[in-house]
Amino acid sequence: MKKRILVAPLNWGLGHATRCIPIIKALLTYGFDPILASDGNALQLLQKEFPHLTSIELPSYSITYAKKDSHFKLKLLMGAPKLIKTIKTEKKITKTIIENNNIIGIISDNRFGVYSKKTPSVYITHQLNVLSGRTTWLSTKIHQKIIKNFNVCWIPDTQKPFNLSGNLGHTHSFKMTKKYIGPLSRFKQQNLNIINDILVILSGPEPQRTFLEEKLLVELKNYKGKIVFVKGVIEKDLTVKVIDNMAVYNFMTSDLLEKTINESELIITRSGYTTVMDLAKLNKKAFFIPTPRQFEQEYLAKRLSDLKLAPSCSQEGFTLDKLKNIDDYNGLKSFDFEVDFKNLFSLFERE
Repeated sequence: MKKRILVAPLNWGLGHATRCIPIIKALLTYGFDPILASDGNALQLLQKEFPHLTSIELPSYSITYAKKDSHFKLKLLMGAPKLIKTIKTEKKITKTIIENNNIIGIISDNRFGVYSKKTPSVYITHQLNVLSGRTTWLSTKIHQKIIKNFNVCWIPDTQKPFNLSGNLGHTHSFKMTKKYIGPLSRFKQQNLNIINDILVILSGPEPQRTFLEEKLLVELKNYKGKIVFVKGVIEKDLTVKVIDNMAVYNFMTSDLLEKTINESELIITRSGYTTVMDLAKLNKKAFFIPTPRQFEQEYLAKRLSDLKLAPSCSQEGFTLDKLKNIDDYNGLKSFDFEVDFKNLFSLFERE
């Protein structure tokens, strides 16, 4: 019997699920049997990518954003009791999954309750420091306490001075076993002709995903070039609607999205860390619009702008004119780093 590994990404946007795709593929390559666990869009995406693998639905953290930016922290605070209850339920379900499926290892991407003291457990995060404005010290302390429930923390970045996550993924004060495993991306660079002037890729919690969709559809309707617009709404069937010079998809499979990114000149998208890793891997020019009040995305957008790699602006402030100075920026670039999956998976090897 193959050794079964539970892989459980957080359902907050699609980034946690998509960066688990190369890990799942590597597990299969090295003879493991991944069991997938998540909820909502994240689980649906993994089910479409790996229809032959066993998948299990976990309770939802039900993370949503307030409609008004000023209510962001208040809504998160009000949702804390429900989140704590969900994590307790998640821990019980995880125990049952381990027993019923003979799980010999766990890989959790930001799912706080998916671990076991009896089973080697990995936590994936690029946020050793969790930015939250004036409460950064508290959110960081809470997150680091959660991470310590696991045997090891995998950080999808390099430890070198030139890295993608900056202060988010680098700190000397956090003491536990952690490994910088290198940037993770499900994509590969292809030498394809550029046929799209702009590719829009949306994802993330509601209602902000919808707000940005509506904003961009209005702002880009007078653009003269060819646009592909991916809404990031996972549904049973892939659909496309052509509006003038714009092709609007509800979602794309990994293969189609990889091809479309490679064929596109400029990517307009959120500044989520997984997206940054993907576009760096493909050496793409990007324009970032961080999710309002998501401090991590705001930090990454500003950092990449300051480094003259990619411009950005607020969701409210985006107009077509913002794209005029795109050539003043160098674009995202990858750096050579092969993830040593054999070494990472040695944690799960047993006699």
